[in-house]
Parts: sequence; C-alpha cells; structure tokens
Amino acid sequence: MMLFGKVSQQLCGIKKLPWSCDSRYFWGWLNAVFNKVDYDRIRDVGPDRAASEWLLRCGAMVRYHGQERWQTDYNHLPTGPLDKYKIQAIDATNSCIMSIGFDHMVGLQHVEKIRLCKCHYIEDDCLLRLGQLENLQKSILEMEIISCGNITDKGIIALRHLRNLKYLLLSDLPGVREKENLIQVFETALPSLELKLQLK
Repeated sequence: MMLFGKVSQQLCGIKKLPWSCDSRYFWGWLNAVFNKVDYDRIRDVGPDRAASEWLLRCGAMVRYHGQERWQTDYNHLPTGPLDKYKIQAIDATNSCIMSIGFDHMVGLQHVEKIRLCKCHYIEDDCLLRLGQLENLQKSILEMEIISCGNITDKGIIALRHLRNLKYLLLSDLPGVREKENLIQVFETALPSLELKLQLK
C-alpha cells in the first residue's frame, strides 16, 4: 500500500503541469515502459512468446505460422508448448513500438512479413537494427513502411541487408528524399526485389 501511495502522490503532483505537457510526458514514459526488454522473460518463455507480448502490449498484431487469424489481444495469446507458436507476420499499424524494444526480435527466426504504418516512434535506428539481425536477414520476404515520419533514406537503405526481401512498399515517407539513389541501391543489392515507391 505504501508503494501505491507514493505513486499516486507522484501522479497527483503531475496535475499541476499544463495538460498538454503532462499528457505528452506521461504517454512517452508509458510507451518506453511498454518497450522495455525483459531478457529473463525472453529466456523463460522463448523469443516468439516474449516478442508477441511486447508487440501486443504496444498495440501491434502478430500472426503465427499455420494460422490465418491475427492475434490482437494480449490477454488471449495462445498457451501451450513454448516452441509451438512462431511469429510469421507483424502488423505494427498505429503501434508504439520503438527502438529500445527491438531486442525482442533478436531470436525470431520465422518472420516473413513486417508492416510499419503510422508508427510515430519508428526511426532509422529501428531499421538499422532490423538489417543487422541475422535471423531476420534470412527470413523477411515482405515489408511495408507507410506514413512513418521519422524514417529517412538512411534507414531505408539499411534494409538492403535483408537478403531474401522480395517486396518492399514505401509510401508517404516525407523524410525519404533521394528516390533515384534508393532505386540504384536496391537494384544492386537485391536485384529480384519488387520495390514500390509511393513517395512525393
């Protein structure tokens, strides 16, 4: 009870700040908490379960191999043997995933598709991290990046390391400015890639 009292006192103290400042700080803090990596949890339940928990906690969805239905509810994640459910696809539309949470993806070996749409916390560092993860370099076949305002050419170019990438959609990315350079980089690194650009 004492801990609750201290936390409630801190929250009550925040009310003295202007609402816009208070709200922004609170949600930023909460999103960082949701993205925090618990390495013990990854060890205990396996990378796919831990990553599923992280993604759903942040508002994303996952789909497992052999299943048509997307998992959207953290409280209804499937139970059973730890190695039974392997993440095949991630849809992070409108989610709060951010770079500090990307260590959850280190052990994922079966992810074939990732959709990042309207992800306000996704930055170049996130895509650089994806491009460095050896398991994802092998497994990812499709990516869509849409309306992520913090992504620039630097982050997109890092995706050239996803050596089995077959389809890449880039849409409404104001930070991406050098389309011709992107086309050249991907034609050289991934000649069989279908690159769709819907950029201004």
